[in-house]
Amino acid sequence: MDITKWSTPNQIDYILCSQRWRSSIQSAKTRPGADCGSDHELLIAKFRLKLKEVGKTTRSFRYDLNQTPYDYTVEVRNRFKGLDLIDRVSDELWNEVRDIVQETGIKTIPMEKKCKKAKWLSGEALQIAVKRREAKSNGEKERYKHLNAEFQRIARRDKKAFFSDQCKEIEENNRMGKTRDLFKKIRDTKGTFHAKMGSIKDRKGMDLTEAEDIKKRWQEYTEELYKKDLHDPNNHDGVITDLEPDILECEVKWALESITTNKASGGDGIPVELFQILKDDAVKVLHSICQQIWKTQQWPQDWKRSVFIPIPKKGNAKECSNYRTIALISQASKVILKTLQARLQQYVNCELPDV
Repeated sequence: MDITKWSTPNQIDYILCSQRWRSSIQSAKTRPGADCGSDHELLIAKFRLKLKEVGKTTRSFRYDLNQTPYDYTVEVRNRFKGLDLIDRVSDELWNEVRDIVQETGIKTIPMEKKCKKAKWLSGEALQIAVKRREAKSNGEKERYKHLNAEFQRIARRDKKAFFSDQCKEIEENNRMGKTRDLFKKIRDTKGTFHAKMGSIKDRKGMDLTEAEDIKKRWQEYTEELYKKDLHDPNNHDGVITDLEPDILECEVKWALESITTNKASGGDGIPVELFQILKDDAVKVLHSICQQIWKTQQWPQDWKRSVFIPIPKKGNAKECSNYRTIALISQASKVILKTLQARLQQYVNCELPDV
C-alpha cells in the first residue's frame, strides 16, 4: 500500500445505505475514466425511488367547557324550537340536532388552547428567548452567548419553582381525597410514553403492516369480543315478554343529569356538557329521539358507531389480545342506555341473592 496516496490495487469504495432501503438499489458501478479531482474513482448507483403520499390529518379539538357562553344556549334553544319532533325518523331528527349543536358550538364556544411544551417557562424567560433568537440572526455572538446563559439560569429557576408547586398540589389533592385531580396531576407532571403500533398479527400469525389491513384486523377482533348470537333458540328461559311502557320525559331528564362529565366524546365530537347546559330544552329533544327508537327499534347511525382505542398491556404488542380496548360512543346515546339500565336493574335485583 502506498501510504502517501492512500491507494491500493484492490481498493473498494462503498455506498452506504440503510438496511431498510437496501432492496431499492438496483446496480452500483465505478467510472475509472472520470476526472473528479480525487484519488477515489467515481462511484455511481442506480436505485428505485418511490415517494409516499403525505396523508392529511385532521386535528382533534376540544371545547373549553369552562367558558361556555350564554350565546350558545340562546341560539341552540331558538333553533330547537323550530324542529318538528312528532313522528320523525330517529336518524333524521338526530342529524338535525347534531348539526345544530356542532355548528353553534364551533361558532360560539372557544377551543381549548394547547399550552407550550415547557410549561414552566415564565414570561421573562420567553422574552429573553426572543432576544436570543434575534441576536443569533444578527450574528452577535457575544450578546447571544450572554443571553443564552441568562435564559438557561432563569429556565432552571422556573422549572424548579414549577415542579415544587406541582408537588404541593399533588399532596393537597391526596390529603383532600380528590383522586381524579390527584392522578390527572401526576400524569401531567410525569408524562406518558405511547409506543407507535407499526404492525399487528392476524389470526394465522402473519404480520400486517398496511393501515387498512390493521384496521380490518381490529374490526375482526372487536367483533369477536362483543358480537353474540342473539337468535339462540335455547336462550329464552325466563325471558319477560311483556311490553315495557314508553320512555318518560322524567327518565330522560334523570339519565341526562346522571351522565358523568369530563369524558371523551364519541365520533360526533359532542361532549355531554353541551346538552346538560340546555336543561329542559335538551331533555325534550332527546326524549323525542328516544321515543322514536322505542317505537321503531331503529337507532341513529351515530349512536351505533363506536371508536375503539387500543391501550397496550404487558406482553407482545403485535397481539390484539394484549391490548385493553376502550370504546368511545356518542354521549347522547348514553341517555337511552342509562334508561334501559335503570329499568333492567329491578329485574336484576330480584335475581341476586340478599347478602
